[in-house]
Amino acid sequence: MIPSINNICCIGAGYVGGPTMSVIAEKCPEITVNVVDINANRIDLWNSKDLNNLPIYEPGLAKIIKNCRGKNLHFSTNVEKEIKNADMIFISVNTPTKTKGIGAGKASDLKWVEVCAREVAKYATGHTIVVEKSTLPVKTAEVIKNILENSNEKQEENNSTFDVLSNPEFLAEGSAINDLLDPDRVLIGGESNIAIMALHNVYRNWVANEKILHTNIWSSELAKLTANAFLAQRISSINSIGAICEATGADVREVARAIGTDSRIGSKFLDSGPGFGGSCFKKDILNLVYLSNYFGLREVANFWEGVVQLNSWHQHRISELIVKKLFGTITGKKISILGFSFKANTNDTRESAAITICRDLIEEGAILKIHDPKVNKYQIEDDLNLEEHSHLLSKDNFKIQRDGAWIFSEDIMDSFEEVDAVVVLTEWFEYSKLNWEIISKKMRKPGWVFDARSIISAKDVINSGLKLWRIGDGSID
Repeated sequence: MIPSINNICCIGAGYVGGPTMSVIAEKCPEITVNVVDINANRIDLWNSKDLNNLPIYEPGLAKIIKNCRGKNLHFSTNVEKEIKNADMIFISVNTPTKTKGIGAGKASDLKWVEVCAREVAKYATGHTIVVEKSTLPVKTAEVIKNILENSNEKQEENNSTFDVLSNPEFLAEGSAINDLLDPDRVLIGGESNIAIMALHNVYRNWVANEKILHTNIWSSELAKLTANAFLAQRISSINSIGAICEATGADVREVARAIGTDSRIGSKFLDSGPGFGGSCFKKDILNLVYLSNYFGLREVANFWEGVVQLNSWHQHRISELIVKKLFGTITGKKISILGFSFKANTNDTRESAAITICRDLIEEGAILKIHDPKVNKYQIEDDLNLEEHSHLLSKDNFKIQRDGAWIFSEDIMDSFEEVDAVVVLTEWFEYSKLNWEIISKKMRKPGWVFDARSIISAKDVINSGLKLWRIGDGSID
């Protein structure tokens, strides 16, 4: 008999757990959904009365939180209590790349996954379905299962039994709510058909049966890594072609349009840009590299590692190009940076191309004026590992500054005052509508615009008297 799910607990209130559980709560009003996290500050933000102060920005998320929070959607730090009450527990914690030890730089650090599994083993009562939601390397479910079945933490006392499922997320940040509401597919991997159907029935409240795919647990885990690797590969591929276009006089947008009409290829992820970012692409590819080497598949490992290497080369290439265009030196020169998040419609900066490019420019001695509509200056400080130099707001201090530095621009128009160049790194819509006639009058001549996202009007920039470089096209006169 397929069990009815009445109470869901999600461990981890981050980019996956928060939005996913919010949509489940909205679509399944009969299910109580509790999101728990040991980070009290994060939970406080999820419970904030100011919906503009949520820890995650996703279009449509605040509306769902407003409708469900306090009804059947709750956020707390009471991990023990919510594990005890749950019929189904999602593990949605961070799995960063290891920084030391075996597999450092490639393998995932599963410390928090193990901690969660031990907490579940300790506090769960009766039969509990445990669902992997974090992006995890293949065979992680086996680790979780072993911990749950072999832990002596109160299991006999609580009469605990478990099933383990893999249910990877396939969300694109910036459109995560739409991806959850209308997914291409929902993937559920497991050994128990009863447990699989229990989760299947949760999704059936809004997802068509034919979109809910069942696999074995290992295929499910590998499918997530493979999906991200293939998407990242397309980005590196089109950026490599973009570099050839710049060298030959071709236009990468025209090339992308031509190949995108081929039904075997398709048009998605063919926009040349400053390189892929986000929490998953690089991490998941490096995971594949580690697994491939572990199983003795060196050529496979080299192939996927090349995707990451090209992405890194491409970001540094943009930095070098900016220096070259500004007469070979940017020491003391002011540069406006438009966008710091790794893509539009999110405040996530993890692995953002802007981090690498900004660090390169600061290392060369530039003074950056950074603007982003959703990323705050404290996040930028953390990512650059460099405090904001607010004293540079003084024009006199700008003149004497010789070491690289950065300041945060709350007002986008302030970021253009006396700058030598503008660099567009995130495709925020508001950047595509800027008045370059006004901006050009604020800039120092000869002024450059570097459009790494192909979102601004080349005609408007050129007509304003500024010089333009555009990704995959080169300098435009």
